[in-house]
Amino acid sequence: MQKGSLKIWDVAVIGGGPSGMMAAGRAAELGASVILVEKNETLGKKLLITGGGRCNVTNAELDVRIFLSKFKGSDKFLFSSFSKWGVKETLDFFHARKMETKIEAEKRAFPKSEKAQSVWDVLVEYLKVGKVTVQSNSPVAEILVDKSTITGVLLANGEGIRARSVIIATGGKSRPETGSTGDGFTWLRKLGHKVTEPDSALVPIAIKDVWVKRLQGVSLQNIKLTSSQNGVKQEVRRGKILFTHFGVSGPTVINMSKDVGELLKYGEVVLSLDVLPELDYGMLNTKLQEIFKEEHTKKFKNSLKSLVPSALSSIIVELSDISADTKCNSITREERLKLVKLLKDIPMKVKGLLGADKAIVTSGGVSLDEVDFKTMRSRLFPNLFLVGDILDIDRPSGGYSLQLCWTTGFVAGTEANYR
Repeated sequence: MQKGSLKIWDVAVIGGGPSGMMAAGRAAELGASVILVEKNETLGKKLLITGGGRCNVTNAELDVRIFLSKFKGSDKFLFSSFSKWGVKETLDFFHARKMETKIEAEKRAFPKSEKAQSVWDVLVEYLKVGKVTVQSNSPVAEILVDKSTITGVLLANGEGIRARSVIIATGGKSRPETGSTGDGFTWLRKLGHKVTEPDSALVPIAIKDVWVKRLQGVSLQNIKLTSSQNGVKQEVRRGKILFTHFGVSGPTVINMSKDVGELLKYGEVVLSLDVLPELDYGMLNTKLQEIFKEEHTKKFKNSLKSLVPSALSSIIVELSDISADTKCNSITREERLKLVKLLKDIPMKVKGLLGADKAIVTSGGVSLDEVDFKTMRSRLFPNLFLVGDILDIDRPSGGYSLQLCWTTGFVAGTEANYR
């Protein structure tokens, strides 16, 4: 091992993603000497591609208990840290630094610029103001420890970095091309932490039905999606769906994916698509009667465009078993009722989940009972802090993942210099 610098940093942060940048900036703001070690050439590589490059910076639910109710089983752990720094503080942080935000469906907050670059710019400036030393192109090989104290880190090139406190912010295993390859899990297991093997948590779903692929690029804003197995309903969600070349994606699908993945271990899973959830069966039947009466001389294939997008209407015509050229006034009551059922229940057989390379986040990570969430301190080492995706916390899409990063990063950065 090379000797490295004789300097002993107050805080060394490993990982230059959102939680790492927040932690480093906060520690420096409080007067600590901080080094931020990043394996990539630049900071925030994954941050710049989140939300399709728009960056869903948080979810604007200001009630802490309501917000944390979305974190299955983890809310009791997170309450103390979110009470110190939550959604309001995050929005205030960015607004004070001249990054305006806007709120969209389901309280998703985005930069007004609609560019993740705006979020990145704020964080990088935060580091500069605090005089954080950023060391990029520096993969970490291991965490150095002497008895019950972390003494620093060893880089892959043999250089040692010494620090009084170390914050691990290396993320999970989602989007490995951005550097999230699960390195932190390996180090923490070696240190004695219990780490649940990561699995893809928020991912698109591949579908067997060929017709789905023909809808590539089509999105539906207000649908209901139901998962079932062996004819038993499992989960129901409403929202947006996007058809792709492999199957389906979009917030509604992604938020169902973890449970669908669990079900697939036990057999086939079917997703049922209700394209008109605002209409019940009776209302939809009446609506179709009105359409067929008004357009009685039209062919069936041209009659559904007032109900659903034209690309989808052609698929529905095919699936309905009604001849495309049938005149509307010739459609029987039995055929119409079958059509109603189809529009409320279009089945799609699940082929599988896409892997970690397409995951927004992965589940798994350090066991939560091994972390003091008042400080984000490891219960095994008093000067080791764990933040962001390194923790075993499931959450939905919609700004919840980044808020977890902002909160845990801020709390760790606050506490790391006060041992």
